[in-house]
Amino acid sequence: MAETAEPCLQDQLLPGGAPIARDLALGLLRRELGRMQGQVQRAFEAREIHGLAAARRLGHHMDAMMLVIQDYAAAMVPSASGLRSVDYALLATGGYGRGVLAPHSDIDLLFLTEREPGPRTRRMIEFMLYLLWDLGLKVGHATRSPKECITEGLRDATILTALVDARFLAGDDRLFAEFQVEFAKLREEGGLAPFLAAKRAERATRHARYGESPFLVEPHVKEGRGGLRDLQTLYWLARYAFGVSRMPELVGPDSPGGGLLTEGEARAVKRAWDFLWTLRFHLHYVTGRAEERLTFDLQPVVAARMGYTRHGSQDGAERLMKHLFLTAREVVRLSRVLEPAIERAALGPPATRRGGDEGLAELGLAFADGKLVAAPPDRDFGREPILMLRIVKAARDRCLDIHPLAIRALIRHSRRADRLRGDPEASAILIDLLMGKDAAKWLRLLNEAGFLGRFLPEWARIVGLMQFDTYHVFTVDEHTIEAIGILKQVEQGELHEIAPVATELMGQLQSRRALFVATLLHDIAKGRGGDHSEIGARLAQEICPRLGVSAEETETVSWLVLHHLLVSQTAFKRDIEDPKTILDIADQVQSPERLRLLLVLTVADMRAVGPRVWNAWKATLLREVYWRVSEVLAGGMTVPERDVRVARAKEAAAAMLPGFSKAETEMFMGLGYPGYWLSFDAETHARHAAIIREAEAEQAPLTVRTRVLADRGVTEVTIYCSDHPGLFSRISGALAVAGASIVDARIHTLTNGMALDTFWVQDSAGGLFDAPHRLARLAVLIEQALSGRLKLAAEIRKVRREPARLAAVTVPPRVVVDNFASNTHTLIEVNGRDRPGLLHDVTAAISEQGLQIASAHITTYGVRAVDVFYVKDVFGLKVENERKLGPLRAALLEALTPPDAPGGGPSPYREAAAPS
Repeated sequence: MAETAEPCLQDQLLPGGAPIARDLALGLLRRELGRMQGQVQRAFEAREIHGLAAARRLGHHMDAMMLVIQDYAAAMVPSASGLRSVDYALLATGGYGRGVLAPHSDIDLLFLTEREPGPRTRRMIEFMLYLLWDLGLKVGHATRSPKECITEGLRDATILTALVDARFLAGDDRLFAEFQVEFAKLREEGGLAPFLAAKRAERATRHARYGESPFLVEPHVKEGRGGLRDLQTLYWLARYAFGVSRMPELVGPDSPGGGLLTEGEARAVKRAWDFLWTLRFHLHYVTGRAEERLTFDLQPVVAARMGYTRHGSQDGAERLMKHLFLTAREVVRLSRVLEPAIERAALGPPATRRGGDEGLAELGLAFADGKLVAAPPDRDFGREPILMLRIVKAARDRCLDIHPLAIRALIRHSRRADRLRGDPEASAILIDLLMGKDAAKWLRLLNEAGFLGRFLPEWARIVGLMQFDTYHVFTVDEHTIEAIGILKQVEQGELHEIAPVATELMGQLQSRRALFVATLLHDIAKGRGGDHSEIGARLAQEICPRLGVSAEETETVSWLVLHHLLVSQTAFKRDIEDPKTILDIADQVQSPERLRLLLVLTVADMRAVGPRVWNAWKATLLREVYWRVSEVLAGGMTVPERDVRVARAKEAAAAMLPGFSKAETEMFMGLGYPGYWLSFDAETHARHAAIIREAEAEQAPLTVRTRVLADRGVTEVTIYCSDHPGLFSRISGALAVAGASIVDARIHTLTNGMALDTFWVQDSAGGLFDAPHRLARLAVLIEQALSGRLKLAAEIRKVRREPARLAAVTVPPRVVVDNFASNTHTLIEVNGRDRPGLLHDVTAAISEQGLQIASAHITTYGVRAVDVFYVKDVFGLKVENERKLGPLRAALLEALTPPDAPGGGPSPYREAAAPS
């Protein structure tokens, strides 16, 4: 293809040997570039070739074009004697030097000169570069002599790495030969150690920026851990140490280093290269740019292009991501296998000694370079799989490192872990690692090595398993290990300021082992379809005996897995002021010990989801649930005490009104219905009394007060005004326009017909909404919304939308009506895609159905909104008639449907009637 096109293009640019005009040449080159790129794209998208072959084909085509461009440049910038020869060597470096190019890759060139380039050479180089830039190519370039290359390479590891890949394209090959001699001398004299140290430092910096974990749900395919750059690092190390150009050259006893890779590992390298390059090509073609991050919006598109379809409970995007995560883990494993092998082959074998620790010798372990290895020559992981666990435990107990060669052996023999299933010593060590110091570090090592999936076959099913949402940051296995790490932080008191109650309770637990095992297994059934809590509880009953867990602890573990979402769902989706809510959870828990276990597990689970999930408000709600249920379990609350509690609340409030006359106090005491008195503490009641007295004295139609509660991570907004249908909807719309996100709300109509509504809000990122100018604007927007001067529909549309990358995450709308969770109210739970003004739409729909909202509980999981409303009809009764519930569900489903979705209503934001 390129071979036949090249002479044709050469003849067109230099007909009869004379160059054509530059603008004509540029047009011909553009057409040729487009033709060759289109040819590769068509072959790739027809699946005639995969990523690596496509990358090589693009590199080959670019080689041909560079030769033509250099000949044309030589003709356009002739020497004084009229000769067209060049006095430099044109080299490809970087990825282009390896002969591979992605559709939108940079082209790295090195113009190698013998001395300071003369005027003609500078003009030629400039001519070529401008021509390449005008073609729309991104070109990295340098002009150096061979000695300057070495000097600059010693100063900058990035330049040195680019030189490792240097490949001759055209020009003076003597200069390239001279460069090769100088570079070989550098490698021989300097050795591998400086280059290895530089690449390790560079990798650490890169991982810190693009992701330390290979299991991030929006991974960077090129620079993230387990990505293409990690594979390229292995190639650079092998090439620098041994001069090889392909990884299979490291297979076999006669290869450099004596066989650093097995044939199976060489095949794994090839599979990973090809898969990652294929993924990268799709990313470039789909986005039309050098996009390297596989974001949520791109995952379904790329999955479809690569032929991934739904299989069982997993859709195509989830199957693609699991393949990617398993590939990333394979790259991590290959790095752990090959890098130490290259280091040792280049720098010499480790000095192994057995002495110094009698206990180690009894375990079958020894020292090598001060690090742990299996004791040679008769002890190895293949013959004694238990050594794989012993070495990890010994490293932890003695605060030692495991030798890289031992980690290499652990990875290579991890499949032998299945022989240890049911082995008492193996189970005891694993439980000890789970509960001991740095548990997450050692479990992560065992997981990445493949040991955990072999030892626990149920675990293998969650390795690399992602959930296609924007709530979970990690895959299920990584999330679980993260949760165990957080559990250890709680136990060691490191999270005392963030989770003080959980930290205190941790020291009171009787069932510590059950808690750690339950954390390990709490998501073990994800990806199987159905309720993962119920399935996981059954699996726990099978797994625990294999791990040597007693029957009593097994029951506790199974119960914790079954109910591990109970506390969080109650805190975020139920009115914890409703006695029935607390009594129901107390009936489920029944014992203070189980309540303590559930709270600590909930804290670890939530904080392990992602950095933005936990906040002070959620911590406050969890604590409230814990203390209230704890009170019930101690015999401190029953339903018949409601009237007594109301009376006590009024007495406490009255005691805090010393500046009130007797008439004013009696007037305030007569305003609130029982639900109001049970919803707030005495201090808040006193603050409300002051607001109401001031408003009545000034005859103010609207009073808005804000209070920043920094310790709870929210701002409290209190609104006192005349009650009317649609009030909640208009206020929530105004808050959305102000940029405030509602996390909870209490809606109270007083006996004088006025509404006393309290909203707790955060900013859109889950932080404090506390800037003075934003609070002032919020009050103005509420007044404008209630007076009808603020056009909510138009203003909400102006609110910043979510990033485009999240648009592909679908959230089917769902409405659940529950008449059993409360004795006095109907609960309406709506699930849908979050968007600016969603709460405005939903509450407008509820109001239009003639229902009154008593309280609202707002929770967001990524792009999923889960909002729960406690409602009554106009007569103050539950809504139980299906003739009313049917239209209510239909109206809410319409409100949940995004305006731009198929079937979305013509009026995306309904306006509630303004008060007359």
